[in-house]
Amino acid sequence: MTSHPDAAATGALALDAETLYAELRRAVQALLAQGPQPCHLVGVASGGAWLAARIHRELGLPGEPGVIVPALHRDDYAQRGLAPVSARTRLPFAVDGAHVLLIDDVLYTGRTLRAVLNELFDYGRPASVRLAVLVDRGGRELPVAADAAAVRLPLPPQQSFELEQRPDGRFGFVLLERAAAARG
Repeated sequence: MTSHPDAAATGALALDAETLYAELRRAVQALLAQGPQPCHLVGVASGGAWLAARIHRELGLPGEPGVIVPALHRDDYAQRGLAPVSARTRLPFAVDGAHVLLIDDVLYTGRTLRAVLNELFDYGRPASVRLAVLVDRGGRELPVAADAAAVRLPLPPQQSFELEQRPDGRFGFVLLERAAAARG
């Protein structure tokens, strides 16, 4: 993780997403090596899906990663509305009895992960579910913890950041400042 030289003075935050991605990839590789097999990678739309797809490809894993879209299970569904038609859950394996490793970009309150688990269980009952995240920013409202996080970085509620995937496939972060951050 790198910080902007004036971060303390300005309140600015600069994270090197590619460095964090490399750490996440190593953590996922370790989780896969020590866990039950086969284990299926499933990325949480959209940032987690980008991460899962790249990790899956770079580790040379068989098959393809899944994508989970928790939109219909979110408790803020009325504010967010429906996901685009192209954004649908795709799990290219039988969920019943499967070992699943969820990949997400940012873990905050745990509410999104609650919705993710509800969506996953709509498809069956997995034998186990583990979680790896790029950034754990604290602020939990639900008892959710990541099995691996590239970095744990508490942020004030008015700050948040989003993962972006650049045209060359590399990752970056966009820092957002708002009067009242949406919790999710």
